[in-house]
Order: sequence, then C-alpha cells, then structure tokens
Amino acid sequence: MSAAAVIISGGGTGGHLFPALAVGDRLKERRPGLRLLYAGSRRSVERSIMRRRGAAFIALPVEGIKGRGWRMLKTLVLLPWAMVRSLGLIIGFRPRLVVGVGGYSSGPVVLAAWLCFVPTLILEQNAAPGFTNRLLRRFARKAVVAFPGALPFFRGKGVVLGNPVREEFYKVRPKPRSEVFTLLIFGGSQGSRVLNTAVVETLPLLAADRDRLEFFHQTGQADWERVKEGYARAGFARVVVAPFFDNMAELVGQADLCLCRAGATTIAELAAARRAAILVPFAEAADNHQLRNARELQRLGAAEVLIESELAPELLAGRIRNFLDDRSRAERLAGRLEPLRTEQAADRIADLCFSLMKDPAHA
Repeated sequence: MSAAAVIISGGGTGGHLFPALAVGDRLKERRPGLRLLYAGSRRSVERSIMRRRGAAFIALPVEGIKGRGWRMLKTLVLLPWAMVRSLGLIIGFRPRLVVGVGGYSSGPVVLAAWLCFVPTLILEQNAAPGFTNRLLRRFARKAVVAFPGALPFFRGKGVVLGNPVREEFYKVRPKPRSEVFTLLIFGGSQGSRVLNTAVVETLPLLAADRDRLEFFHQTGQADWERVKEGYARAGFARVVVAPFFDNMAELVGQADLCLCRAGATTIAELAAARRAAILVPFAEAADNHQLRNARELQRLGAAEVLIESELAPELLAGRIRNFLDDRSRAERLAGRLEPLRTEQAADRIADLCFSLMKDPAHA
C-alpha cells in the first residue's frame, strides 16, 4: 500500500505560499513517509521558491478573477482547464486530504477534492476572509482561522488555531543596539510600486543621516533597477536592493525596523520574530482586509500605520527619523507583539489534518 498523500493548494502571493510551506514542513516532520504535493499558480516567484526547496509542485493554469475585457475573458477560459487538471491531480495522486491556503489557485483543487469525496480543509489568514475562501466554505470540512472575527463566515466549520509561520522566524533573536540603524523594506513577494516610489522620494530627506542608516529593500522585478538607482543618487552606501529575498527571516533578524504591507502572513512573521514595523496597508486589498489587520496591531500599540494616501516623503522621513533618534521606540512596539505570536499554530493545524485523514496514529 502506498504512503498517505496530501495536496496543499493555493498561492499567487507569498501570503498564501508561506503558510502552505509552514504546514507542509510540519506534516513531513511528523510523518516523514507522507507524500506531499503543492499545487499553485504559474508565477515565477512561486516556481523559484519551490524549486529551491526541492518540493513537489504543480503549476495550475488559473488566474485571479479581476480586471476587464481580455483579462477577464482569459481567466474564464482557463477555469475549465484548471478544473480538469485538478480532477486529474486528485485521481492520480489519490490524496487523503486537500488543504486550501487561499488564493485563486486553491479554488479548483479544493472543489475537485470535494467532487471526489476527499476531505478538505481551508486556511484563512486574514481578519476578513478572501474571495476564494468565501466561495469554498460550503465545500470545506473545516476552516482554520487566525482571527476570531472570521469565524462567522464559516458557519460552524471554523476553528481558531492561529497563523502558521515558518519555524525560522521563531528562531530570530533580539537585535542588540548598534550605531547603524537597519531598515528592511518589502511589499510582499511581488514588491510594491507604492512603497518603492515613496522610499525613493524620501531618501533625499534622510541624506543627513546616511551614515547611520542601512537598507535591505525587496523591490519586485519591475522596479529593481529604478530603486537601485534612487539609492545611488541619494548617496546611500549601506544598501542591498534585490527583486526578491529568499532569506527573509535572516533579514528580519538583522532589521531594527520593517516598512512593509499589512498582509496577515507578514504580520504573523513580524510577531514571531518580534520586530517593529511601519505598516502601509495595500489600499486595493479585498474587503480592505490589510487595513483591518494593521488597525488590530495599532490597537495593541504593536505597530505604526500609514495609509497610502498619507504616504508623503516628509511624513515617511519623519517617522523613520523618530525611530532613528529613539531606539527604544522600536523595542516598545516589538514587545507588544507577544499576544500575536502563535508558535503552536502549525502543530495544531497538523493535528487537525491528521484527524481529517482519519490517521489512527494522530487522530
């Protein structure tokens, strides 16, 4: 008899991909013989991360339902093919469980599993469930949520277990103070043009402090050259600019402060590492869920929040200088992240997975 199998589906952004990896890692640690397959989107970042990890990965021909005209038509044309591919995966791989982690690529796989009578579990990282998970709730056996406020969306199927985070973030140690203040800037796995532009325009206002500042900046592929040139023009020498960092936990550990979006996975990773942040919620996030996430941290006094419409260079420079001149400011924010740390989340989700698989060793 072949070993038990699990498919973890979802992706399109790192916010979906990294929780999938956290859960998959924990399942494999506890059941080394488990056959594990990730099904995700065709984005190059996703393929690259999976290749480096040596993970079994299938890219599905599916795109998010957004936009108009040709883009919407293309999405609708791809959906039936994605369903056919997903049904083929279920029949060929014969999983005992399918886990959907959100994002458009999880939809066809979870639906195909339901049609084939395979138990399904979905993970919702945000305070307000995303579009795909709202559609999938009727097909899921259980739904794991990170915020209690998301429970009503799942009508009795939901359970609060926290947001699974890769183990390396919990291993980050407090950073000793030094003369150089390190700022880590990232806008998610695809970068953020809004953040990139704001930082480039802010750099001249920080020129007097260039000897005290160090930057690590993840730009996304499209803005990489432009941002790199912006740092050079402003005369900053302690700078590492890259389209994507695959050692994010290490860089968070080196940072005194993060300037980033407010996706649920980002927030969970910051909490795990106890790192202060200035959060800039993505204004076009579905149901404004990033703003809700950011406001929750602001309510706890665990982060500062800037709205995109307020992201003027003078204001951003002032916020950064406040942290630079008062090092205890970041330390106070970091200390208030403790209630959001959910170190046992991946283990609890693994317990639920084994239970849904009706595995006698772990039920």
